[in-house]
Amino acid sequence: MLKVLLPVDGSENALRAARHVASSESTCREPAEICLLNVQLPVASGVVRLFLSQRDLQGYYEEEGHKALASAREELQRLGVAFSAEVRVGDLAETIVRCARERGCGLIAMGTRGMGSVANLLLGSIASKVISLADVPVLLVK
Repeated sequence: MLKVLLPVDGSENALRAARHVASSESTCREPAEICLLNVQLPVASGVVRLFLSQRDLQGYYEEEGHKALASAREELQRLGVAFSAEVRVGDLAETIVRCARERGCGLIAMGTRGMGSVANLLLGSIASKVISLADVPVLLVK
């Protein structure tokens, strides 16, 4: 069974990618094992880290990650598609590619653009970076 990593950020583009992978018209000829992933950027500011414990910071990442995963989870549940979901923290593209390798995914499927305003100016700088770093096919859904 093909494992598909589906990075989501709560955007409509990510939700379209989830719908595409779950649909019978998908490029996947057989049912796929879908791995939803949300990547949270690490809080870079040392000032913030002075006021928040590691536990509080991890709680923040989990809460924000689960919010971003919510619409894709609901859609896949509605469609009756099995999936797993996780939240990670790190550089977006590098974490996506590392997760695909660790989970043995044969495909990364993602929206062309995410939630970030800077990312929306280009083909999606994250999508472009994932393409350059990945050693498996990357399917971009518009």
